[in-house]
Amino acid sequence: MEKVKLEIIGLSYSQTQSGAYALVLSEAGGKRRLPIIIGGFEAQAIAIELEKMTPTRPLTHDLFKSFAVAFSIQVKEVVIYNLVEGIFYSKIVCEREGQITEIDARTSDAIAIGVRFNCPVYTFESILASAGILLDENSPDNDFNFGEEEEEEKEETTEELSIQELETQLNTALENEDYELASKLRDLINKKTS
Repeated sequence: MEKVKLEIIGLSYSQTQSGAYALVLSEAGGKRRLPIIIGGFEAQAIAIELEKMTPTRPLTHDLFKSFAVAFSIQVKEVVIYNLVEGIFYSKIVCEREGQITEIDARTSDAIAIGVRFNCPVYTFESILASAGILLDENSPDNDFNFGEEEEEEKEETTEELSIQELETQLNTALENEDYELASKLRDLINKKTS
């Protein structure tokens, strides 16, 4: 079977499952989207790396990367290889001294590790055909937001704060390891200073 390359296009709070997030992957060069429900911790781990934030202490996925690098293990790719009763199955393809090893992993963990190694994510046509969502031509790429209204309400209350107050909240969020909030505050600070 031929693999289809995917790209991460968004992470949004899921209104369908409490405390969960939707990781939205896009078919490279195509119009199909693959939404995957993941936990809050994994969503934070992915967002931290995508936003190039540095946590005060290494997260589990950072520890995995440090371990792999220390033992000359390269993560080559992440493959979402199966879908059974709404659950995606993935593997991390690693290489060490020319030997390829495939490690079974939850999709959320595999992608959190994959983004740290800047490696590609793939799936198969059969998975995209059964779980993918085809966007029509009039739909913009970023129209796949869960909980958009909730985000706008939070942004309105923080937009009234000064840059210094926002930076204080950002530092507190980083100290409390609330990287999702830290990411939003950083974006708001950047918006106000540009």
